[in-house]
Amino acid sequence: MKTIGHSTPLIMIKSVYNSLTKAEQKVADYVLLDTQESVYSSVTDLAEKAGVGETSVIRFCRKLGYRGFQEFKLAVAQTLSNVDEQVHGKIEESDDAEVIAKKITTQNAGALQDTINMLQTSTLQKAVEAIINARKMYFFGVGSSGFTASDAKYRFMRLGYNVDHATDAHIIAMNAALVGEEDVIVAISSSGSTKDIVDSVKIAKENKAFVICITNHARSPITYYADVILLVAAKETPLQGGAFSTKIAQLHLLDILTTITAMRKKESSFQAIEKTAKAVLNKMY
Repeated sequence: MKTIGHSTPLIMIKSVYNSLTKAEQKVADYVLLDTQESVYSSVTDLAEKAGVGETSVIRFCRKLGYRGFQEFKLAVAQTLSNVDEQVHGKIEESDDAEVIAKKITTQNAGALQDTINMLQTSTLQKAVEAIINARKMYFFGVGSSGFTASDAKYRFMRLGYNVDHATDAHIIAMNAALVGEEDVIVAISSSGSTKDIVDSVKIAKENKAFVICITNHARSPITYYADVILLVAAKETPLQGGAFSTKIAQLHLLDILTTITAMRKKESSFQAIEKTAKAVLNKMY
C-alpha cells in the first residue's frame, strides 16, 4: 500500500477523520492530543491509551496509507522535529565535542539508572533459576538486537552453558519449533513488536519453553508470551532504531544476569571460564 501523497500524517488524520470508525477516531484523538508520546508507544501501549483493540490501531494506520504501525510512527517522528534532534536528542549544533560527549554520557547513565529502577529482584531471580536449570538456552534477536543476542551467547558460553543464538528469521523460527519444556528462550526486541521475534516466541511458548524477553515496552506483543519480562528504560523513536543507549542498557541487564548466574554456580562457572580462557591462549601474542 502506498503512502498517500506528501501530506504529513497529522494533516491526513484531520482530513480523513470523519470517515474513520468510532474506534479509529479514538486512536486519532489520542495521537493528536499527545503526538510525542505516540511516537514512543508500542502498538499495545497506544491501543490501551486510546481504549481500543490493537486491530483498530492497525486499521487506523492503514486507512492513512501506511502498511502498519511502525511505518506510521516513522512518518510522525519525521514531522515532529528535525532529524538531528530525533537521532541525537537535545544536542545543539553549537555544542562542541566536549559538551556533546558529556550530554551523551548523561543520557546513557540515565538509561542505566532508569533500567535498574525498574528491575524487580523476584523477576531477576526467576530468570536466573530458569537459566541454571535449562537443558539449552537460545538467544533470539534481529537487526541491532541480533548483535546483543550474539554477545549474550558468547558470555554464557564462557560460563559453560549449552547456548546458541539466532539472528536470521528462518533459523529463529526453526529453533523455536524444536525447543521443549526444558529449554529457555531469551528474546531481545526493543520495540517488543518485531514480527519475526514475536511469531517465533509464540511457537516456542506453544512448545512449553520458558521465555524471557528483554524489551523497552512492558505492554507490547512479545510480553504476551513471556514468563519473565526484563525491561530496558531507554526510549527510541523509529529514527533512533538501534540507539546505543538501548544497546548499553541491554548489555547492562545481561551483565547483571550473567554475573548472578555465575555466582550461583561459582565452581562450575570458574572451571568453564578457566577452560575457555586456556582454549584461546595460543590465539594471542
